[in-house]
Amino acid sequence: MRVLVTGGAGYIGAVLTEHLIRAGHQPVVLDRFFWGRKPIEHLAVETISGDLREMREEWLDGIDAVMHFGGLSNDPTAEYNTDANWQMNAVATERLVELCKRRGIRRFTFASSASLYDTELSAQELERTPVMCDETTALAPRGAYSLSKAHAERAILAAADGTFAPVIFRQGTVYGWSPRMRFDLVVNTFIKDALVNRRLYLHGGGWMWRPLVDVNDCARVHVMALEAPLEQIGGQIFNVLEENYQIRELAMLVAGSFAIKDVRIELVEAPLPKLVRNYRMSNAKLSKTLGFTPSVTVLESIENMIGKLPAADELAHPQYYNVRWMTLLEEIHASQRAFDTIY
Repeated sequence: MRVLVTGGAGYIGAVLTEHLIRAGHQPVVLDRFFWGRKPIEHLAVETISGDLREMREEWLDGIDAVMHFGGLSNDPTAEYNTDANWQMNAVATERLVELCKRRGIRRFTFASSASLYDTELSAQELERTPVMCDETTALAPRGAYSLSKAHAERAILAAADGTFAPVIFRQGTVYGWSPRMRFDLVVNTFIKDALVNRRLYLHGGGWMWRPLVDVNDCARVHVMALEAPLEQIGGQIFNVLEENYQIRELAMLVAGSFAIKDVRIELVEAPLPKLVRNYRMSNAKLSKTLGFTPSVTVLESIENMIGKLPAADELAHPQYYNVRWMTLLEEIHASQRAFDTIY
C-alpha cells in the first residue's frame, strides 16, 4: 500500500516510516524537513518537501492511505506560535480531509493526543487520583495544542461516511528512541537531565499522573490500522498507551536504571509549574477491537535510550528541543533578511 505520512521525518513519523517499510508498504514522506532529512536518510523512501498549510491535491497522486502526523506537536511548541499551531493542526487538517475525500482515499489515521482529557483542577483535586478516562469521556481541553487537536478530531469525524473511514488515535505522552530524537518529553527529559545534571526535579512532588506509550508501539498501532477491517475501525477513536504513571514513579525508574550502572541520581522537590497536567486513560477499547496492547515498557525504553544517546555535552544542542530549534531558525532567518536588506 502506498501511504502518505505527513510529518514523516518527525519524532514519531521517522519511526513510523521505518515500520511501514518493514510491513511491506511504500511510505511517501511529506515534511517541511524543519530538522533536516537525516532522520530518514537511511531509508529508501520517496519524499515531498512541503508545508501542510499549502497542501496540493497532486501530492495525493497514487496514494492509497494517509497517516497524519504533521503539525506542531506539544503544548510549549503550540504556545510559542498559537496562530501557526491553529493553521497547521486545525485548518490544514480540514483541508487534508477534504482532499482525501475528493480523491476517494478511505484509510486515514490521525495522531491525536491524550492531553484532550486534561482539564483545570483545583489544589484539592491534584491530591486525588484522577478518574480513568475512556473514549466516551466528555472533553474540556485547554491550551492552544489541545484545542487545535479537538477541532481537528471534530472535522475528521464529521467527514466520516461510506467513502471515508478515518481512525483517531489519542496517543499518550510518547517516550523512546527515534532518529529525530527529542528531549522535551517527560521520560526522555529525565534521561537527559540524569546524564547532564545527575539530578531530577519533581515539581509539586511529582504526584501527577500521565498516560505514556513508547514511540514504536505508537507506530505499530497506525500500521495495524492499515490492515484492520474498515467496518471495525472506521470513524472510531482509540486511546493508545502502555500504562499510566505518576511523574515521581518515572523519575524513580530513570534513577534506578542509572543506579545499576553505579551512577547516583538525586531526586529534588520543586514548586508546581503554572500549567499542571494530571490525567489517566484506559486502552481497553484498543485491546478489545484491534487485539493490540502496547507493551514496550518505560524500563525497556530507558535502557535502550541510555545505550544510544550521544555524549552528555552534546545533549544541549537546540535540535533536540522543539521551541529552542524554532527560535534559533527564526533568528537565523531574521539575520538573513537584515543582511539582504543591507546588501
